[in-house]
Amino acid sequence: MGIVVPTMKASVIEVLLVLLVTGIHSNKETPKKTKRPKLTVPQINCDVKAGKIINPEFMVKCPAGCQDPKYHVYGTGVYASYSSVCGAAIHSGVLDNSGGKILVRKVAGQSGYKGSYSNGVQSLSLPRWRESFIVAESKPQKGVAYPSTLTYSSSKTAAAKAGETTKAYEKPSIPGTTIQPVTLTQAQATPVAEVTHRSTSKPFAASVTNSPRPQPVGHRSQEMEEVDGWKPGPVLLDSGFVPKEELSTQSSEPVPQGDPNCKIDLSFLIDGSTSIGKRRFRIQKQFLADVVQALDIGPAGPLVGVVQYGDNPATQFNLKTHMNSQDLKTAIEKITQRGGLSNVGRAISFVTKTFFSKANGNRGGAPNVAVVMVDGWPTDKVEEVSRVARESGINVFFITVEGAAERDIQHVVEPGFASKAVCRTNGFYSFNVQSWLSLHKTVQPLVKRVCDTDRLACSKTCLNSADIGFVIDGSSSMGTSNFRTVLQFVANLSKEFEISDTDTRVGAVQYTYEQRLEFGFDKYNSKADILSAIRRVGYWSGGTSTGAAIQYALEQLFKKSKPNKRKVMIIITDGRSYDDVRIPAMAAYQKGVITYAIGIAWAAQDELEVMATHPAKDHSFFVDDFDNLYKIAPRIIQNICTEFNSQPRN
Repeated sequence: MGIVVPTMKASVIEVLLVLLVTGIHSNKETPKKTKRPKLTVPQINCDVKAGKIINPEFMVKCPAGCQDPKYHVYGTGVYASYSSVCGAAIHSGVLDNSGGKILVRKVAGQSGYKGSYSNGVQSLSLPRWRESFIVAESKPQKGVAYPSTLTYSSSKTAAAKAGETTKAYEKPSIPGTTIQPVTLTQAQATPVAEVTHRSTSKPFAASVTNSPRPQPVGHRSQEMEEVDGWKPGPVLLDSGFVPKEELSTQSSEPVPQGDPNCKIDLSFLIDGSTSIGKRRFRIQKQFLADVVQALDIGPAGPLVGVVQYGDNPATQFNLKTHMNSQDLKTAIEKITQRGGLSNVGRAISFVTKTFFSKANGNRGGAPNVAVVMVDGWPTDKVEEVSRVARESGINVFFITVEGAAERDIQHVVEPGFASKAVCRTNGFYSFNVQSWLSLHKTVQPLVKRVCDTDRLACSKTCLNSADIGFVIDGSSSMGTSNFRTVLQFVANLSKEFEISDTDTRVGAVQYTYEQRLEFGFDKYNSKADILSAIRRVGYWSGGTSTGAAIQYALEQLFKKSKPNKRKVMIIITDGRSYDDVRIPAMAAYQKGVITYAIGIAWAAQDELEVMATHPAKDHSFFVDDFDNLYKIAPRIIQNICTEFNSQPRN
């Protein structure tokens, strides 16, 4: 018993101690009812980009005035992280220009971002970017804690500008090491030579924040960072050093590629005459800058050059001088007024002859557009030079501001000058603005029209908008040598046209008693391939059934012609047909095919006139010798273009 009693006492004491400790812990774990702390929302400036903020999801307060175009936004709905956070919020419609609170969530990078104009903000296009974000109204999700202090990826952050305290960065502790916290300022001062390069896609950077959420700073997990050869020493933060593999996307300004849905080569002809005055000249420059901002300039989209006219025109800068909207706006601001008369006609002639050249950045495949701005009315004539511009494939638009009043019409050199100058007289190409103060209202309508490439009618010329089918006589009377001469003539005509899948296309049929499709419209898409195909055509030899050949060409060649192409058939023969040509010729006319009939040596001229489209004198040609064929080639091209350009302009 003397041994047992102490043991029982010890057990009782232990039990009492356990109960006492349990009670203490129980009291500690019973939380007192406290008032929920008010959510502190960090404030940022308009120029803060989402990519500079490490937090994956956060709430911020934007100031007023972030609608300014200097705060770049990339994308629509989903924005590249290089965008201004507040600018994107306005573009998306979550905020207006008065500012306010928003919720931002990071998402994966996109393969492309499409620019658009929305809520007073023109966002830009971007091919791809490493990270994206979306913006929503500031309604906190239940159970989600948002950081009251943001973590930034570099020391020169807008957090400091907005009055926030820059947080210290520290490496999570590893057994056996002691790492002191490193502030952003300290990290920036670390010599690059001391940097320990790592195999991760970003330098390691962990931060102490009030956010309960993990702060992702690279493409790998924190656990992986700790076992992947980390060594004590200077910690390089994301404060200027960028791994070589990310230089192209992280450290440099993204290069805007422009809006691919508006790929045009545009020349602005601005009025620099003395009569416009300094104030209106400044309004004109501001209008030009606003249009440039709305267009989203870039190598894959619209390119813009400016010509200023007075007594004489002068190029301020050409199509390839500035490749983005911001550089263009800066250049426009530096333009000074030339003075002099308002010689618009001379300016249009200058643009037609010199501006749209390869040396000046003309891309060939993009429609050429000229927007002419006129204060009042021109001091010279514009009709004839504008006709030449149209026939050269230039889509001429006119913006007439404060045009002639009734009492001033007597002073106008050329009444109705705008309708005589524009590409078409249907109202699409003309703007009449009553006052310079209301010119800004024309920005969006103009941008919409110049970008509607399907309606830019003057892009189509006599040389780039036809399906041309050659119907070639291969009868015995030709002979091998003369047949080669005919093929050379066909090649000479073909090389005058702009040949591609979207421009003029060429096909060929050879006939005797029978017919053979040498190549169709969709066979070759370049001038070199067409000329090579013509050289390879073999001489057939046989009889002459021209009527059957016309019918064959309609069924086998022109049946595959594109609806928006002018259909031109060129028949070349050296004799009278064995069959009737009238009915096939009428069928060609009814199908909208324009027929040119070319006779050589023994060809019957009356038959040529029957086959040719009316008037026959413009569509039928005769030469007495094969060696004289080359002489009529320029006349045929001229007639094709004259007929094309005589179409109504309404």
